[in-house]
Amino acid sequence: MGFLDDDGVFPASHHEDIVWFYRMHGYVVVRGLVREDELGRIRQDCLELQRRATAGELPDRHIPRGLGRRPGTVANYVDHISELSEAVRSVAEDATLQAIMRSLLGDDCWPGYLGGRQVKYQDARPGADSQYSRIGWHSDWQAAPTLPIFPKVAFTLHLDATSPYNGFLRVLPGSHLWATPARSRDDGDGRVSDLPDLVGGYTKARPPFPMPHGFDKLRGEVGVYAAEGDVILHDGYVWHAAARATDDNARRRHVRGSYYTGEIPGPGEASGSIRTAAR
Repeated sequence: MGFLDDDGVFPASHHEDIVWFYRMHGYVVVRGLVREDELGRIRQDCLELQRRATAGELPDRHIPRGLGRRPGTVANYVDHISELSEAVRSVAEDATLQAIMRSLLGDDCWPGYLGGRQVKYQDARPGADSQYSRIGWHSDWQAAPTLPIFPKVAFTLHLDATSPYNGFLRVLPGSHLWATPARSRDDGDGRVSDLPDLVGGYTKARPPFPMPHGFDKLRGEVGVYAAEGDVILHDGYVWHAAARATDDNARRRHVRGSYYTGEIPGPGEASGSIRTAAR
């Protein structure tokens, strides 16, 4: 196998190793997919578009619903950024990435922006000027369990290296193999309810313990750290959460999107019908 310094990190050229590790654990880190000069152009575009979003210079389509433009705050997100940056779009359409996706999902998989979903820029800074809100333990499937677009693979291109200082991805390896129940959040009073009859995963095996609704430590979880320019792939069924930065001045910026299977949603079906619990 083609391991680098850390388990689960493979060069982009090690196609078979990437697919093997991903199928086993539900995630993998791909290194060297984006050249240094390409990463520079992507970072430049993202920071300029973030500045424009903060200044109110971008159409509402590129500002996530519910965040608005509050005075004194930065725009943590730019939606549909592949429409605004050719450099970002080139990552989503990268030939090596597409080949990996086809191996994982089949030849009929499609990139999210075809179905009204999106490639998004995110700045996960935690300071007082931030509107960033973490999401506790969840699977991506739980955001839209009634849409016929799964399995899916999410990709995240990291513009900054990650660490306990600026935050990182938490994953429960192998949890994509379980039949995880769907759940919904009642935003009116904060109650969270499970829907046990609707499950998502690659087997019929039920999870050995319930998924927490917050950020509790889980038996067997791992911290997935990325170097600058790494691309993390994670499965739509795998349990994951985000660890918050320990310093309010830290920066953790990335571009993320997904490849899906099944039907491409129509215009009114793009958003998930059930939301995951956020804190």
